Amino acid sequence: MKETDVLIIGGSAAGIVAALTGKSNYPEKEFLVIRKEEKVLVPCGIPYIFGSLGSSDKNVIPDAALTNNGIKIEVDEVVSVDQDKKVCTTAKGIEISFEKVIFATGSTPTVPGWLKGTNLENVFTISKDKTQLDDVFQKIKDCQKIVIVGAGFIGVEMSDELNKLGKEVTLIEILPHILGLTFDEEIAVQAEEVLKARGVKIKTGVGVKEITGDKKVSEVLLGNGEKIEADAVILAIGYRPNTELAQKSELKINEKGFIEVDGYMRTDNPDVFAIGDCAEKWDFITRKPSAVMLASTACVEARIAGMNLYKLRSVKTFEGTIAIFSTAIGDTAFGAAGLIESVARKEGFDVIVGTFDGIDKHPGTLANTHKQKVKLIVARDSGVILGGEVIGGTSTGELTNIIGLAIQNKMTVCSVLTTQIGTHPLLTAPPTAYPFIKCAEVVAKKIKLA
Repeated sequence: MKETDVLIIGGSAAGIVAALTGKSNYPEKEFLVIRKEEKVLVPCGIPYIFGSLGSSDKNVIPDAALTNNGIKIEVDEVVSVDQDKKVCTTAKGIEISFEKVIFATGSTPTVPGWLKGTNLENVFTISKDKTQLDDVFQKIKDCQKIVIVGAGFIGVEMSDELNKLGKEVTLIEILPHILGLTFDEEIAVQAEEVLKARGVKIKTGVGVKEITGDKKVSEVLLGNGEKIEADAVILAIGYRPNTELAQKSELKINEKGFIEVDGYMRTDNPDVFAIGDCAEKWDFITRKPSAVMLASTACVEARIAGMNLYKLRSVKTFEGTIAIFSTAIGDTAFGAAGLIESVARKEGFDVIVGTFDGIDKHPGTLANTHKQKVKLIVARDSGVILGGEVIGGTSTGELTNIIGLAIQNKMTVCSVLTTQIGTHPLLTAPPTAYPFIKCAEVVAKKIKLA
């Protein structure tokens, strides 16, 4: 029987960060990461394998970050965990004893059981498995007409990447607009217009009824009766937490299918932790259970678990998920943090909303200057920022992160107005018209007049 102090099941973003944080805080302990994959991919870079990168080999997370810090890696699969005996068994028949165990088993693509034709040749899902993705990559090279089902981030990014290769791409979304769960309508519409202008065919407000073909896919039948020819279909309908092992190990699973955890990422067994896509989440603002699965959130949870393995640190707890998203379509980027306006109103918040249109460099005559639009959603009574959305250039991702930080620290529009920032002509919007601060001014004026 092998022995380790801390066993981490899963070697993607959450597992890597948990191991590194844990080893940093408890250097005397031995850490072992068990993962099924020979090589681990950068999760958010997966759509770009098919276009910008051109190979999964350019999207690999090096093992050196772990091995250089004395963390061991085993390529195997844990098939059972005995909580009482503190022993796990792997697919290779190896038994490993541990003091602490962290479940970082991630998520798997959703394939609707009711949808006919998902088993046809050239119907693909986008997993995080390098071998599977390499197979998809090779097969899709010979396909010209590609239908992508689901216009969340994976679907949108995949459609844009394949479109760059000259493929005839049709994106299907049952909601009224692409990215409809992440952005308010006026922002989603702009994303839709940009993607259409780049050559992607978009059909919204309609779902897929059936995928048809003789062994290999040939058509996609929509709910409205329309048929679309297809050499390949990519299902980007979403992901579900991978909790099969957790259930076999008798861990508690919540109503959304995630492993139940506390603020320290512990299960009801203090020696068993769960982090990342498989772990329970709740919204930072509404306090309701959340199904948002993000690599950035997974890394926060991993750091918290790593710091609290052997000694609880009262200030190192997870206070809830702030959904912080960003993506780019061509040179236009879109970001959102916290609650969008439609969700805030649906949840019952009395909100004031403000927008400001500016630019991301100064002066605006500089090359590659991009328009920058900021929208803030603010609680009327307190002025606390509940959410924000951004359209702009390459700085959109970091500006969205700033809004997320403001939400996490419960900043008000007044505190934003006195925020000190650094600016540079080539890197930021002008200090005289910094869109985030100017948008806060718009909201502050509305609050004053209300």
